[in-house]
Amino acid sequence: MNGLIDVRLTLHSQELVRGQDNGAREAQLRNAPSGLSHWGLFWHRLHTRKALLALTPEQLTDVGLTREQAREEGLKPFWRI
Repeated sequence: MNGLIDVRLTLHSQELVRGQDNGAREAQLRNAPSGLSHWGLFWHRLHTRKALLALTPEQLTDVGLTREQAREEGLKPFWRI
């Protein structure tokens, strides 16, 4: 291999590592249990979003959301973050 290919491989591997770090960070931001498959994550989102729609005004106040914010999040399709 020539030097240019080595540089490209090194840069690509660094991008992959950064992508894995970003993926872990995104999972933490979503508050999803770790180790879920894609389908498990979709299932988790579906159920938590349905539960969000069922919260009372007092419960929404406790979590710091307005009814409009809860409705907006709760009506998102399960495949969207």
